[in-house]
Amino acid sequence: MCSLPDFSDPSLLTGFSNNEDAGVYQISEEEAIIATLDFFTPIVDDPYTFGAIAASNSLSDVYAMGGKPRLAMNILCAPDDMDDEDLKAILLGGADKIKEAGALLVGGHSVRDNEPKYGLSVIGFVDVDRVLMNAGAKPGDRLILTKALGSGILTSAGKVGRITQEELKEVTQSMMTLNAGITEALGDIVPHAASDITGFGLVGHLSEMMEASGTSAYVDFSSLPLFKQVAELSFEGCNPGGSRKNEQHFGVHVDWGDLKGWERAIVCDPQTSGGLLLSIAEEDAQEALRRLQKALKTKVSLIGTVATREDVLIRCRR
Repeated sequence: MCSLPDFSDPSLLTGFSNNEDAGVYQISEEEAIIATLDFFTPIVDDPYTFGAIAASNSLSDVYAMGGKPRLAMNILCAPDDMDDEDLKAILLGGADKIKEAGALLVGGHSVRDNEPKYGLSVIGFVDVDRVLMNAGAKPGDRLILTKALGSGILTSAGKVGRITQEELKEVTQSMMTLNAGITEALGDIVPHAASDITGFGLVGHLSEMMEASGTSAYVDFSSLPLFKQVAELSFEGCNPGGSRKNEQHFGVHVDWGDLKGWERAIVCDPQTSGGLLLSIAEEDAQEALRRLQKALKTKVSLIGTVATREDVLIRCRR
């Protein structure tokens, strides 16, 4: 994207600068639209569940920008020999999540491909004064994460038979859970910055937030919410390739302290339909945590603090 020409417009509140989760375009004095898309290959065996997870992941970018999804279109790639019932199940899983989000499915596009892929293009709406962006974190803010970490580790373990489908239920349910209701639960508390945790892992998305905000972050590793068995599996080396790529790319901007390799792999673990990362003023953080823990079914935790810019973007401590 860096090699592409610059696109600008007075009404474009954010495009692909600062690695934002979506584009935001102002359409009136009070309102803006959010535009995003995402799709990927199956990470679970059940086609309906895959469709629901992929849709939840696509819808998440709208929530990360502070908005509500309104329109969605399917993006589907499939081999010629793929079973029609499996295709229907993928689309039904996605449709059910779109309906749960209160959005409308208005069409889509499909192409032949050697491997199945599915996701959504989504349009959302947001009040101009409630748009959330990567940039904006301030020194002293507390960092709140709204879902547990380790989905990449667990799904990788599931693919090689290290854990059973029963043991994958917790993470599967989390990946299917929409990041909805967060701004409503926070009420009058408005985060200074926000992003959803997906393929770049906590290390990548937090690095991007700190870079865009001109700040650094201190992360308390012992406070990170983890799914069951994540620590054990990471210690065994059951990590996806994306974890190593994330550490290679973003790790140069991280002071890991005394974290061991398997612990770093958790911080770098690529997430699918992960939670929101919120940077909230220190004086509001405990109340925000209380409200979110009351409203959400997922694990919500305080994981760190924002500081003035240092020589690294992130410092990890126990």
